[in-house]
Amino acid sequence: MSPQTRTDQGEPLIVASNATAASRILKGYRKRWKIECLFRALNTLGFRLENTHMTLPGHVTRLLCLLTLAYVWSVLVGIDQDPALKKHGRRAWSVVTLGLRSLVRATSCQVGTSVDELLHLIRLWTPPQTTGAESVGY
Repeated sequence: MSPQTRTDQGEPLIVASNATAASRILKGYRKRWKIECLFRALNTLGFRLENTHMTLPGHVTRLLCLLTLAYVWSVLVGIDQDPALKKHGRRAWSVVTLGLRSLVRATSCQVGTSVDELLHLIRLWTPPQTTGAESVGY
């Protein structure tokens, strides 16, 4: 019997492969999917990596590192948001889009943004401080 994996919406995820170990296939697929999501975001969700037309390996490497940090920060900020939901119950915008919009708004000098909001977004990089008993689930 193979392990059952479902999408965030509860639909069954089906992965076809000629390998025999289902858990190994799913582990590899999860890893691949995370990388796919990163590159999709870097190319289309506001980062537009391909529009830079950079070709020098050193420059591309540095830019990719910076964009990956921006992506992670966008995810951290997006997870912290209360998203609008569509009629079918799914998010109106992705976690990355929500986070990126919040970061752009907080770092630009637009009306309605405050230093406190920017500091809150920066603090998302720091892990929560817990005591020893809380961290082991007591």
